[in-house]
Amino acid sequence: MRHRVKLNHLGRTAAHRKSLLSNLACELISHKRITTTLAKAKSLRVYVEPLLTRAKTDNTHNRRIVFSYLQDKEAIKELFGAISEKIASRPGGYTRIIKLGKRMGDNAETALIELVDFNEIYGKTTEKAPAKRTRRAGGAKKKAAEAGDEQAPAAEGKSERKSS
Repeated sequence: MRHRVKLNHLGRTAAHRKSLLSNLACELISHKRITTTLAKAKSLRVYVEPLLTRAKTDNTHNRRIVFSYLQDKEAIKELFGAISEKIASRPGGYTRIIKLGKRMGDNAETALIELVDFNEIYGKTTEKAPAKRTRRAGGAKKKAAEAGDEQAPAAEGKSERKSS
């Protein structure tokens, strides 16, 4: 039984799992989003989020700790450079996992894992679409009539106040 076992072994030895997660983390840092299986994405989230928290304070100690996990100088530069600036104000939850469905070859659940602050679709607030213009005849007459109706009660209210 798996009581209180938090680590998913992913069907690999400890050394193979460590190497796999290190490589996935380096690819996630360099590409900002990767597609993998759902189990690997969930394991990668647990692996990479503490490293992203470490990257928020740039000092030699944190760089050495993160390098012991990643073993990739280019990923370390990217992590402590552009990524740390973007996630500086975020208190956690640096990654997002989106389920994509089943893979064609082996029917494995696939997922997209991405850094939240580097997504252009979800991160930005959508601008309001401009009002749709109608092309019906008589539309201007209706608008003028509605505007006239709105002004009439206001004028009546003012005249009542003056007379009282």
